[in-house]
Amino acid sequence: MTKQIEGIAGMKELVGEHLGYSPYTEVTQDQVQKFADATGDHQWIHVDVERATAGPFGVPIAHGYLTLSLGPMLSPQIFTVTGISMGVNYGAGKVRFPSPVPVGSKVRLGATLQSVEDVKGGAQVQMEFVFEVEGSEKPSCVAEVIFRYYE
Repeated sequence: MTKQIEGIAGMKELVGEHLGYSPYTEVTQDQVQKFADATGDHQWIHVDVERATAGPFGVPIAHGYLTLSLGPMLSPQIFTVTGISMGVNYGAGKVRFPSPVPVGSKVRLGATLQSVEDVKGGAQVQMEFVFEVEGSEKPSCVAEVIFRYYE
């Protein structure tokens, strides 16, 4: 169930809290190919299924930045912020890719609200996004993401 956060004041009340997990979603070869086409990153471990199957991971793997880019799709399945005029991606701090996302695997997102700082017209919010592959011991991506929410 999606957590409804009422405005900036509501976010301030949740600093330090884990907000929940998204449902799992499958990462497909079609997604990986489209991401490769959009970014120009056609490294064989992502797009050459035959070669990748014989490679170090035994299957093609998703681009790390493809995994990170799932945040805007998965985070609204965890939380939504009401009572604001708009929210924008502001950037990211530390981003790591500790383990691969095999094509055909399922990924979910966990989110923790780390900080809320007042800025002109709103607030800057930092969250930790942790992407997990179903059945994997290590996360596939851990990122400090920064949003700006305006009243």
